Amino acid sequence: MNHGTPHPTPRQTGRPGLSATRERPRTAPAGHAPVGVVIATRNRAASLAVTVRHLLALPERPEILVVDNASTDGTRAMLARDFPRVRVLSLPFNRGALARTHGARALNTPYVAFSDDDSWWAPGALATAARLFDEHPRLGLLAARTLVGPAEDADPLNDLLAASPLGPATDLPGTQVLGFLGCAAVARRTAYLDAGGYHPLLFFGAEETLLAYDLAARGWGVTHCPDVTAHHHPDPAPRTGRPAVVRRNALLTAWLRRPLPHALARTGALAAEARHDPHARRALRETLTRLPAALRARRALPPHVERAARLLDAADGAHGADGAHEAHGATS
Repeated sequence: MNHGTPHPTPRQTGRPGLSATRERPRTAPAGHAPVGVVIATRNRAASLAVTVRHLLALPERPEILVVDNASTDGTRAMLARDFPRVRVLSLPFNRGALARTHGARALNTPYVAFSDDDSWWAPGALATAARLFDEHPRLGLLAARTLVGPAEDADPLNDLLAASPLGPATDLPGTQVLGFLGCAAVARRTAYLDAGGYHPLLFFGAEETLLAYDLAARGWGVTHCPDVTAHHHPDPAPRTGRPAVVRRNALLTAWLRRPLPHALARTGALAAEARHDPHARRALRETLTRLPAALRARRALPPHVERAARLLDAADGAHGADGAHEAHGATS
């Protein structure tokens, strides 16, 4: 599973999205955990089994839903044989990050924690997340602190999010951000669905920033809450094509939500890189193929969110935006 670029949410106290205000918040049935876990997976049966064992051992005893992106490696048979308690939603073909949205729709818990097939939650983390959501009605999504590998090293993204120039808000916990790691996030289910979930045009790779933009545009808070901890054990093998996908989706996000001069400038910069960088050439080619669909789906950010995004652009520019995107666009 792929995770996206960090984009440390605007200081804003407007009301949440209209559909969220009309819908009465869901409550978990008596005796059931308020946080359910959605795991999106494809052809990773062995690592998925490790993840499920960790999640089943949690003291919160969350409902676990595996959304299988049309695996061909026996994933569904393994789950049925070894983990009969775990719900499985089998998709007929690979939907990429949209698998998470299918999972969020299928759950009936007020809060949804997202894991990948190589990540899980620390004991007590989901209880802490539920308390933060209960105490802060505008909180739409929280980005957890992520520990990587058996040594539990701090993911560099933790410091980047903690240092977000957007700062705190009086009605939100933690530090406001406009990005997160997909396998280390917990969302208010109504907020996630109100924002539309992940965008189908991006599929996978650096897809989180666009969702953070859409949550903030609907009035939901997105924050980094280091009291909530996730564990991530990514495969150390490099993923072919990852740099191109990250650049492509960062540029598509600009065309989908940012001002046209900004999107044009980003496109020009990528075109200049494409003269000598094969990853940039692929990213530019794939962006241009998808550009008509992006223009049809274009919806500019509200002014307060655009101001926040510009502030983050400036912070990224201090050390190179694309470098920051690729360094922290983690891959599981």
